[in-house]
Amino acid sequence: MVMAQSLYRLLRDRNSDCTIDVVAPSWSLPILARMSEVNQAIELPVAHGEVALGTRLELGRKLRGQRYTHALVLPRSMKAALVPFFAAVPVRTGYRGEMRYGLINDLRAFDAARLPRTVDRFVALGLAKDEALPDVLPQPRLEIDRDTQTSTLVRLGLEGAGDAVALLPGAEYGPAKQWPPEYFADLAGRLAGVGLAVWVLGSDKERELGERICSAAGNNRVTSLCGRTTLAEVVDVLAATRVAVSNDSGLLHVAAAVGAFVVGLYGSSSPRMTPPLTPGQHVFYRGLECSPCFERVCPLGHLRCLRDITVDEVCSTVVTQLGRPGEPIDGQPRF
Repeated sequence: MVMAQSLYRLLRDRNSDCTIDVVAPSWSLPILARMSEVNQAIELPVAHGEVALGTRLELGRKLRGQRYTHALVLPRSMKAALVPFFAAVPVRTGYRGEMRYGLINDLRAFDAARLPRTVDRFVALGLAKDEALPDVLPQPRLEIDRDTQTSTLVRLGLEGAGDAVALLPGAEYGPAKQWPPEYFADLAGRLAGVGLAVWVLGSDKERELGERICSAAGNNRVTSLCGRTTLAEVVDVLAATRVAVSNDSGLLHVAAAVGAFVVGLYGSSSPRMTPPLTPGQHVFYRGLECSPCFERVCPLGHLRCLRDITVDEVCSTVVTQLGRPGEPIDGQPRF
């Protein structure tokens, strides 16, 4: 969802009068609320992977009265194309994919070699069929309301913490994308030991993981917020950090979009496909002979792609960045 903002920004840059509504799952609505380009986020109340034909038909019929002129269907699944078809949108643009003939009537060839990054694939749907990508794509930038952010930090007891580093140890996809928890704990202890505030962020599913990292770090300047925040509050917290150390996960892209310097840790996935969309980044990727495998669990059992990224080098990168003054990135202040 964060990467899709590059598409929304390009559409608005090219036509300031266009109205952009986004049909999206409920979990993503707080992210869309931070995008000034989006007029309306429309909830699609279905579970991940669920066809829910009746629900999609009902939503599509409700949207017919909006008289949309174009629909850009970013996922390549058949079910993703159903709502705009049921809404009778005249031009429905998407890539050739899973049984979508007729559902998509502006069908584009899917060329992974020409469009290696996910963001490139999204943006290309907003261009004419044979149009080349711009040399520079708009970067995602999520808006921060400072009053709301202050209230969030106060509620969580984080105000006045000084320079803060966020650790994002989770990865919904699976353990093949997760730097070992003991590495995160070691890093947290080292950073807290030199007086930095360290905030461990994640969903309720990472609550036990966050507590384990905090316990192993052995320093009261390390705070686990896993399961204690809404997604909207995570956005505010990340905007108050100088550096975020993250697996290749959704929160890595949120951190990049609020102006934090991002240290990205890539294992089974590839930074060639889903890099942090910010100049303020340092990516660790070993590029082993078995990489990227895109598996959820390491098929060889060694997880060397992540275990070979040492705490020493990650810590050195974080400390080096903290030694530089916080500077705006694309107009978004870094704290």
